[in-house]
Amino acid sequence: MKKPGYYSSGEFARMAGVTLRTIRYYDKQNILKPSLVSEAGARFYTDEDFARLQQILLLKYLGFSLDDIREMTVADSDYHFMLDSLKIQLKLVQDRIEQMQLVEQAIKDTTESIQEEHTVDWSRMLDLIHLPGMEQSLKNQYQNASNISSRISLHSLYAQNPKGWFPWIYEQCQICSGMKVLEVGCGDGTLWVQNKKLIPENVEITLSDVSEGMLRDARRALGPGDIRFHFRVLNCQQIPYPEQSFDLVMANHVLFYCDDIGKALNEIYRVLKPEGRLVCSTYGSDHMKEVSELAHGFDEHIVLSADKLYERFGRENGAEILGDYFPETEWRTYEDSLVVPEPEPLISYILSCHGNQGQYIPERYREFFNYVKKRIGRGMKITKDAGVFIGKKS
Repeated sequence: MKKPGYYSSGEFARMAGVTLRTIRYYDKQNILKPSLVSEAGARFYTDEDFARLQQILLLKYLGFSLDDIREMTVADSDYHFMLDSLKIQLKLVQDRIEQMQLVEQAIKDTTESIQEEHTVDWSRMLDLIHLPGMEQSLKNQYQNASNISSRISLHSLYAQNPKGWFPWIYEQCQICSGMKVLEVGCGDGTLWVQNKKLIPENVEITLSDVSEGMLRDARRALGPGDIRFHFRVLNCQQIPYPEQSFDLVMANHVLFYCDDIGKALNEIYRVLKPEGRLVCSTYGSDHMKEVSELAHGFDEHIVLSADKLYERFGRENGAEILGDYFPETEWRTYEDSLVVPEPEPLISYILSCHGNQGQYIPERYREFFNYVKKRIGRGMKITKDAGVFIGKKS
């Protein structure tokens, strides 16, 4: 007998406008498993499964392979997750529109060249041919945006400090009229989006990142026409600006990712004006320790981060690393913790980490969900151990 709120495979297929064969194929490929399988083998689906199918169909429409889709999605019934997922998918659609506009313009230019000059700009045509190579870039961008969204969402929902991380970071920057600012590793620009109304009119802010996709998200989020903002793809280990170009350099959770932190600091020091400041955030060894313990308790093989980033550049050793370049260095702690009462956002956070959890959790998702739900109980307190170093160029 069918339970209330569940749809048979046939009903589910009709609702989605796909064939029953498609639903069975996704089940077989471990892309969309039914929420309930009866003793007789009948398969049943829910509204949450329908939301996940929507995500799968959109990614398929955008040209991703089933292997890609399997990596880019995971069963999750939380509505916060679905909302974030829809926002990210919208960005992906916008990116694809921009890509196709480039294809359209290339075809128009080539057609015009043939008609007027009876020649073909082969370099332009090669650019057109290589545009599909953006596929991997879009996939990476989708995954990066998903991960960032999951992390921000957990902190914004359950942080105990009423002043959020990004408003607090902005306060530490002390941006005044007339300043020239460089942020390295700006991501999707959340720092500036959340504080846009506080930014003086007469400032020049350059947002930079190694990812063109992230800059595209930041540009889109900040909106067109704001002359305070400039965008540039760059690696902070090789900053393409003259000496003494900026009053402030901002690096929010960036330095521990650098291959050569010393080289990055040397470049930052070089482009800062005398008395210019570096504001760089990081975290300590206790940061989110309960989350790692939770995942490890489910499966001892799970490591949420292959590298202990705080050992490369963290609260404990940051002053010493900065000391060769910024002898006047101050640490400021962001006083906060999390109290998480529900499993879904926490699971999304865990899945967004840079470790090996993807090898162990998706195949046992329901089991992991129940495990996390039981461990959380009425609320799980999570330690936050983060802040900023502020260094001045003497």
